[in-house]
Amino acid sequence: MKALKQLIRFGWEQALSCLFPVVIFASLAITQIIPLPFLPRYDWLLIICVLMQLWMVRSGLETRDELKVITLFHLIGLALELFKVHMGSWSYPEEGYSKIFGVPLYSGFMYASVASYLCQAWRRLKVELVKWPPYFAVVPLAAAIYLNFFTHHYSVDIRWWLSGLVIIVFWRTWVIYEVNGTRYRMPLALSFVLIGFFIWIAENIATFFGAWTYPNQTDAWSIVHLGKVSSWLLLVIVSFLIVATLKQVKEQSPTKAETGELFLG
Repeated sequence: MKALKQLIRFGWEQALSCLFPVVIFASLAITQIIPLPFLPRYDWLLIICVLMQLWMVRSGLETRDELKVITLFHLIGLALELFKVHMGSWSYPEEGYSKIFGVPLYSGFMYASVASYLCQAWRRLKVELVKWPPYFAVVPLAAAIYLNFFTHHYSVDIRWWLSGLVIIVFWRTWVIYEVNGTRYRMPLALSFVLIGFFIWIAENIATFFGAWTYPNQTDAWSIVHLGKVSSWLLLVIVSFLIVATLKQVKEQSPTKAETGELFLG
């Protein structure tokens, strides 16, 4: 009975942490079913995302520091979108005043919503990390993962090598989180896989409601290839590494940060 109660509470905390992504998915569904007047759909989505972001900060659901992190992810995601759309990986076929080189500006908020989830869950579940690797391992690995999203179009795709490096670098790292005052832990690599899988499910929902379109979905919607889980897994890893590193810089003293042996709050 206690296990069920803890599971329900954990699910509730996760749901609260997903508030921004839920609003995005709901907006995608509503604007797909009910056309809004005066502006194209992509522009309404941008307005909704901006208003939601402002409300979350004004209401205290997100701090100004978290807003800075989320803004960084918006820029990182938008850069990736511009490149991927240019390369034909996916497209945004609808019209919109807020499109730049074929990419609607609301798309950056989809990446920002991942950062919002990480920041919210980190605070609500009082996440701590044990045996966090040093900067010289984490920062180049995060940069290499992100750059591979671009470079694999021109050279060898090394995502599986990078996935192997993630396992090696974070082999001894654990995530500790709290539910109803009880502390739990899991290997960090397992948490990456779980988050990546659920984002893949969210991606299927998003493409179903026309957030973007893959080449095989041009004529009719079809399930996103399971291989995309690896892409989302690596994107989650980059997101997590950036959030964790920024928190370490802000909250740890230089001496503690160098050891990588203490907890991150």
